[in-house]
Amino acid sequence: MRFSFLIIDDNSTAVKETLELFENFPNYFCAGIVKDNQTVINQIIKLKPQLIIVQIPIKSNDTNLFFETIKESFQYLDTMPYFIALASTPDYALTAIQSGFSDYILMPLHIHQLGKSLFKFEKRNPPNSITTICIKSYSDYQFVSLQDIAYLKADNNTTDIQLYNGKIVNAYKTLKHFEATLPFYFLRIHKSYIVNINHVSRIHFSKSKCYLNYNEILPFSLTYRDNIDAIIRKINI
Repeated sequence: MRFSFLIIDDNSTAVKETLELFENFPNYFCAGIVKDNQTVINQIIKLKPQLIIVQIPIKSNDTNLFFETIKESFQYLDTMPYFIALASTPDYALTAIQSGFSDYILMPLHIHQLGKSLFKFEKRNPPNSITTICIKSYSDYQFVSLQDIAYLKADNNTTDIQLYNGKIVNAYKTLKHFEATLPFYFLRIHKSYIVNINHVSRIHFSKSKCYLNYNEILPFSLTYRDNIDAIIRKINI
C-alpha cells in the first residue's frame, strides 16, 4: 500500500462497485466511506487520505455548498487531498474544477478510466518516502523502521512502541501525537492502542479482538468502528 483514499457517496451499491474496481490497484487502501457530506472535512482531518473520490451530485440541494466547503478548506488544511469527481453528467464539471477538483469522470466508471486518473494522481503525488521515525528519550535517539512497528500502546502520557521482534521502545509522546503523525496504515482501534494494519491477521467482532500475525491479541472498541471496517476492507482485498 502506498496511497489511502476516502469515498464520499451515500449510494451503497455505487460504493461497492467503486471498491471492486480499486481491487485491481493493490497499492490503494480505502481509509473510509462518508455518506454525510457535512462531516467530510472532519473525516479528512482525521483520516488524512491522499485521494478522495466524490459522487456528484452529493444531494440535490447540497452540492454547491459542498463545493464551497472544499474550496474554503484549501485555506486552512496543511495538505490537500487529490479530489476526483464521479458524475453521470458534465453539469458540475466547471464548478468542480474551480473548487479544487483535479479530475472529473463521467459514469459509469470503468477500470481504464480509473487507471488513467490514478496515473495522473500518482504523477502529481509521489508516495511518502518516510520509512523511519526517530524516538528521543533525553539524550538517547532511537531510529525505528515503520514496518517493524506492530502496535503502539498508551501508558499515561507516554507511549510504548511494540516492535514485531518483541522489543519495546518507550516514547515520551502521547498516543494522540502518534495518531496525528504516523502514516495512514496506523489506525487507532482503542483508546489505548494504535495498530499497524499490515500486521493484522484477524478481526473477531463478538469478542472485540484484533489478532496480529505473530499471535498477539489486542482489544478494540466500537468507538473506532470506522477504523475496524477499514482494516476489514484491506484484509478482504
